[in-house]
Amino acid sequence: MSASSLDEAGRLFELRSAPVSDFAAQAEAVASACHAMAVRFHRGGKLLVFGVGGPSTDAQHVAVEFVHPVIVGKRALPAISLTTDVATVTGVAAREGMEGIFAHQIRYLAEPADIALGISSDGYSPSVLSGLQAAHQLGLLTIALAGESGGAAEGGVSAIASSPAVDHLLLARSTDPRIVKEIQVTIYHVLWELVHVFFEQPGLLAPEAVA
Repeated sequence: MSASSLDEAGRLFELRSAPVSDFAAQAEAVASACHAMAVRFHRGGKLLVFGVGGPSTDAQHVAVEFVHPVIVGKRALPAISLTTDVATVTGVAAREGMEGIFAHQIRYLAEPADIALGISSDGYSPSVLSGLQAAHQLGLLTIALAGESGGAAEGGVSAIASSPAVDHLLLARSTDPRIVKEIQVTIYHVLWELVHVFFEQPGLLAPEAVA
């Protein structure tokens, strides 16, 4: 193997070092989001996940992780990916525009006890933000996974990071969409794991929660 190949490999790993360290520094925020999710699940809520483009497949990944856990013995939990109903997504987009594709579904499918998880590669997705806003208005717990600065650097009304509709914001701070993707996959795997940790220690949940 040539020295240039080794140098390039080192550079690629180094690009991931700071974003991964930054994610580790968000441990308290991640734990807080997971505890809130566990409480909602115990109250009978379900998880609604959504994203546009690449994150639409992440939404499907998250939903199947909760509904059909890959680890035998872990409890299955109700979760729906709003990106899988192509007829509804395209129908709403044709009539109301792309911005309304998730907000419309949430208004008709969600209950106040539910959880809305929006995923955006750059934190600047009008469709995802509208979904989170609709969820917040209905009383859902809202969680956003966003890349880069969460849209804060661009500003404007479509910035997820600055929206009061987001209860918990978890960032993958990188300008490289590949690295954002890698970190977001890690984030939602950690979310899944910690939710189950709280289920295994029910005393950490609110006293009004029911199994």
